[in-house]
Parts: sequence; structure tokens; C-alpha cells
Amino acid sequence: MTHTLFISDLHLGANKPHITQLFTRFVQHIAPKAEALYILGDLFESWAGDDDLDDPFHQRITRLLRALADSGTRLYIMHGNRDFLMAEKLAGACRASLLGDPALLDLYGTPTLLTHGDTLCTGDTDYQSYRSQVHEPAWQQQFLAQPLAQRKSLIEQLRSHSENEKRQKSGELMDVSDAAVADLLREYGYPRLIHGHTHRLMRHRLAVDNRDCERWVLGDWLETGNALRCDATGCDWLTSSCPA
Repeated sequence: MTHTLFISDLHLGANKPHITQLFTRFVQHIAPKAEALYILGDLFESWAGDDDLDDPFHQRITRLLRALADSGTRLYIMHGNRDFLMAEKLAGACRASLLGDPALLDLYGTPTLLTHGDTLCTGDTDYQSYRSQVHEPAWQQQFLAQPLAQRKSLIEQLRSHSENEKRQKSGELMDVSDAAVADLLREYGYPRLIHGHTHRLMRHRLAVDNRDCERWVLGDWLETGNALRCDATGCDWLTSSCPA
């Protein structure tokens, strides 16, 4: 049956060969059966700018995705909180389309809203302040004007600081806000919602303004791969394709 796949939060990096192996197997043997693959953010652990495409590991991943697109599977990539500097040069190398966040589509007759998910974590005000800053065009222009090596060093410092901060925050604080989810669903006409970011793989049924809604949260790829498979009959998890 014609179907579409959704994944997120792979956090690919040269120092994570197990995840790269899972992803390679998924892209070569599972994804070609789908008419489209949507990657909803954090494809990479970090992204310092499209001028880093010559990195051997990045070339390996772009070649892998380009082969998938050339085989006939449409490819869409959304920015995450780790790789928000991905741009058109990367998309072109992968034969992919960059998605805005959020993105609304008609998925086999069901309105479906896609988002990375970090904007829904409104309880974490420190993160939301940081996110607003780094998404400012002026900040990005200034950052990208620095040498690549310097950018990578700064990103590593920011990542280390972020990890330290997360250890001091509660899981509830870093999860999505019910009110933010409801506001988003209300704004877009109560669609099905698919997102990542929190790594909490689960399907949620919820009522918003007396309307039945569903929210699918994609998992990370730290131990095993996972994907959401959607067709005209609905959605379900696809996890057995990527054993540890």
C-alpha cells in the first residue's frame, strides 16, 4: 500500500557508528518502499553551516539520501534544534526539500501538521529565549561569517552547556506544554499532529475544544531506529526494521 514515513532525532555524527549503521540500513532497505520520507529535525547532532558539506561523514550521509531520492522516494527535511543552520546547499546535495516549521499537509485525506516540537516546550523559558536568539537572521548571518573551525568550537561549547543545563531540569519542564499543543491544533483546524524533539515515542489521544485529536511523538535513534508509517488507513509505528 502507498505510504509515507516520518523520522526525527537521529543526531547523526561520525562518533556514533551504530546509529549511522541503523540509518543506512533504514534508508537502503525500508525507505525506498515509501513514496516519501519526512525527517522532522535533528538529522545531525550539529550543523555549523552548509560550507561543511565537504566533511567526509557529511558526504556519506548526503550521498545516501541522494540515492534514496534518485530511486523515487520524495525526501523532505525540517530543521531541528541541533541543525537549524541547514540550508539550500545541503538540501540540494540530498535532492531534498526543506520544510518550514510547522508544515501542514494533506496526508491521504487527513490534514496532518508537522513540527520539530521544540516550540511546544514553552515551560522551558531559558531554551525558548535561546531559540528566539539563534533563529534571528542577523544572529545567523553574524555566526556564519566566522571561520568554520571557530563555529564548530562554539557549537561544541553550546552543546556542552546545554547538556549540563538539561541535567538540572525536570522531564516535565522539557516536555511539550498541553496548552501550546492545544493552541497549535486550534490554529490549524485540529489536524493530526506529528513531531519529535522530546524523544518520547508515543501516540496521544486528546480532546481540544470537544474535538478528538491525535498527537504522534517520534522517538530518537540512540539505541534502535523507529519510524512512523502512515497510509490511507492511518498511522502505526515501524520499529522492527532497525534492530540493535
